[in-house]
Amino acid sequence: MKMKTVKIQKLTRENFHKYGTYAALIDPMDQEATGPKDAPLAFFRDMLQEDFGGAVPSFSTCRIQPRPLIVTDAEFHNFTGEVAMPLDQDAIVWLAPATASDEFPADTVEAFLVPKGTMIAIRPGVWHHGAYATENKPLNVMIVLPERAYLNDNCCMTLPADKQVALEF
Repeated sequence: MKMKTVKIQKLTRENFHKYGTYAALIDPMDQEATGPKDAPLAFFRDMLQEDFGGAVPSFSTCRIQPRPLIVTDAEFHNFTGEVAMPLDQDAIVWLAPATASDEFPADTVEAFLVPKGTMIAIRPGVWHHGAYATENKPLNVMIVLPERAYLNDNCCMTLPADKQVALEF
């Protein structure tokens, strides 16, 4: 059986909205500011929100080595969203809509190119896993989850070959 292949898309509000929201934190000029955008100090407020259900957000780094663009592992969180931001290079992120079971929905996977410094907020239940580097060097991604969510709200699996998905530009 031939592996399913998914094209990596440019990140837009229209194609990402079913998974969550995002904000370009390093280049926020298309957002509202509290004063003039060209002032010596411009504050762009409330650009992104994520509901952690009252839990304490924990900030972590996920360091990812360059690897083939093949989805081999998947996870989702039932009770919380997840926030991620590539820190030092653009990243490729794949997502699939939340499902009513823990069967991986390979046919609904979509992939996005997330520019460095763009923070994405993924809704609870959305399938995802570690990002992919776009350069031939390690990628560092800031991850924000409720404290210990990786232990108490994480359904993670290694995918059998017939459920793996190739990503391509």
